Amino acid sequence: MKREQRGFTLVEIAIVLVIIGLLLGGILKGQELINSARVRNLADTASGIQAAYFGFLDRYRRIPGDWDQAAASTAIGVAIANPTADANTNNGRIDNPAGANLWKEPNALWEQMAAAGFIQGSYTGANAEPDNTGARAPLNAFNTPIIVGRTADFQGAASPRLNLVTGRNIPVDVIRELDVKIDDSGPTTGNMRQAATAPATFAGANNWGGSANCIDAGNQWDVVNDQQDCNGVILF
Repeated sequence: MKREQRGFTLVEIAIVLVIIGLLLGGILKGQELINSARVRNLADTASGIQAAYFGFLDRYRRIPGDWDQAAASTAIGVAIANPTADANTNNGRIDNPAGANLWKEPNALWEQMAAAGFIQGSYTGANAEPDNTGARAPLNAFNTPIIVGRTADFQGAASPRLNLVTGRNIPVDVIRELDVKIDDSGPTTGNMRQAATAPATFAGANNWGGSANCIDAGNQWDVVNDQQDCNGVILF
């Protein structure tokens, strides 16, 4: 008996390929939308923190975090726990002295701005390195702490500047898009830069610099390498 063999027709193969293409296109578009949402979240968070900082300064004529807790409690009308007065408080800037008081004023900044209603959340202000619990500092969209300090822990630094560290675990394509959105797209220039890979000030257990592979040989964000642990610094 003659057995008839039949394969897929060209039309059937074409339909399958179209379906696969639609599925892949949907996945890629979905990932693009997720990344865009993350970029917007990072940009909105950074601008909100800067607005809160300057709003606090405008209302109280004091730097949040630098204002000793006794005077801050009286002025804000809420019990503030940090920072206790010492040689670095009330001097008109955020200090990050090496040693036991490294995190004293950066953490107190979040406590005071939240207590005054400039940011949402509740922060202890405790003098210890922030972690991903969100108790001492707010977290970014990738669940790592955001910090504000006066450091030179960023690419192209000439001297210490007040800056906001966006936090680690940001994919390089996301941080590049953020840089394009709010600055000049260059990781070593402008008001947004890549954090120093070996921070001199914020060099705690969380290694605040992130990966060294976020910038290529031409000093651009290395999207080809697809590094998933980048960290930005936004200068005030």
